[in-house]
Amino acid sequence: MKRPYLFAALVTVAAALTVGCGTLDERQREWIFQPGDRSWGGSAALAEGMQDIWIAFPSKVTGEEAKLHGLWLPADQRPDTAPVLLYLHGARWNVTGSAPRIRRMQQLGFSVLAIDYRGFGKSSPGLPSEDMAYEDARAAWDWLAQQYPQRARYVFGHSLGGAIAIDLASKVEDEKGVIVEGTFTSIPDVASSMKWGWLPVGPLITQRFESIRKVAKLQSPLLVVHGANDSLIQSELGRKLYEAATGRKHFLLVEGGSHFSTMAVGHSQYREALAQLFRLQ
Repeated sequence: MKRPYLFAALVTVAAALTVGCGTLDERQREWIFQPGDRSWGGSAALAEGMQDIWIAFPSKVTGEEAKLHGLWLPADQRPDTAPVLLYLHGARWNVTGSAPRIRRMQQLGFSVLAIDYRGFGKSSPGLPSEDMAYEDARAAWDWLAQQYPQRARYVFGHSLGGAIAIDLASKVEDEKGVIVEGTFTSIPDVASSMKWGWLPVGPLITQRFESIRKVAKLQSPLLVVHGANDSLIQSELGRKLYEAATGRKHFLLVEGGSHFSTMAVGHSQYREALAQLFRLQ
């Protein structure tokens, strides 16, 4: 989520009100998700060899048939018994853009399913919404449960995907653990942390992603990771989310980590935290 985009959303919210609530909601969805089929850097090359996965389901949110595209990367070691991880990416970039992190999670011992929400990549077209993204994550989780019923299953979310991961984990009871990186307490809190956060736009935000209200419902261990140099989502928001959790938990602050480099910079710390909190080697 780029701050200039979010700032533009905040500044234009009041103007959008004059043309109706529908337009206000649509503009926020556009700026918060920034959907499309974009990847970056050498991520496409890193995605080579990953298996395409398709998940079809009837959407209760839209009343239409939906189809998600995902990438599947089995674990290098013990591929038939390794824990499986549902990977939920953040705004703007498609699932291919997450290939570097997908590879790193594989190196940490997981078989990984990463999906594109509707409106991203090859998934069903349309403008994403908070409720649609939650529904997409649940459909992918149910697919994993059907395909790998005997495996330990974990959920990971980066940035906006962290809020989607926490929502999912607050509604299911069969996850073994939750990992979030560079995420936040709520969209209104992100808005208030910005330079123009004094503007009274909080009540006008329709796509709220209020993880702070849901995190106490988690029944599995929670690992909250944040880069100390994250200039997009302040680490204080990650810590505040961690403090609101009531179960087994760990907060990992990676020195030198930015919003996009934390997993690479803190890979060894990730491994130690997974072994300590989830007993994963």
